[in-house]
Amino acid sequence: MADDHATATLAGGCFWCIEAPFQELAGVHSVTSGYCGGDVPDPSYEAVCSGSTGHAEAVQIEYDPDVIGYGDLLEVFFALHDPTTKDRQGPDVGSQYRSAIFYHDDAQRELAEETVDRLHPDYDDPIVTEIEPLETFYEADAYHQDYYANNPQRAYCQVQVRPKLQKVRERFAERVADD
Repeated sequence: MADDHATATLAGGCFWCIEAPFQELAGVHSVTSGYCGGDVPDPSYEAVCSGSTGHAEAVQIEYDPDVIGYGDLLEVFFALHDPTTKDRQGPDVGSQYRSAIFYHDDAQRELAEETVDRLHPDYDDPIVTEIEPLETFYEADAYHQDYYANNPQRAYCQVQVRPKLQKVRERFAERVADD
């Protein structure tokens, strides 16, 4: 039997935009916004936003693999963002908004590579999602956590996050947790 706890780390633009949709899924215990993939220890939000640290805004997802698999999380991930735009998602531009999968082990790496290969024909442009080992995940400041839940009326949340929530609720309705 699988352990009831596994971790996935994904970057698909602004972490606020992917945190809230993943929180909707059955089997997801927690989603933490933060940074990874850079070369500056314990970066600040301002430093990451400057694009000078090499970090991507990312989320770390703690989940129960008996309820939702890593492959399921990847399916949702690719539905939530455009994996064909380098260093850009919607209005957010810079390497900190790149599409990336930070794998925790060889099994995750292999499944990520297989998923990209399988999805490639679904896109007009090549998938540019980076697949790299997770070295260190730095948790973002507290005000970034549960951002949509705490700020649903903010314009950015209305325009950028809400449509992604709707997409998950409609396209992955069978995976959404019952409240």
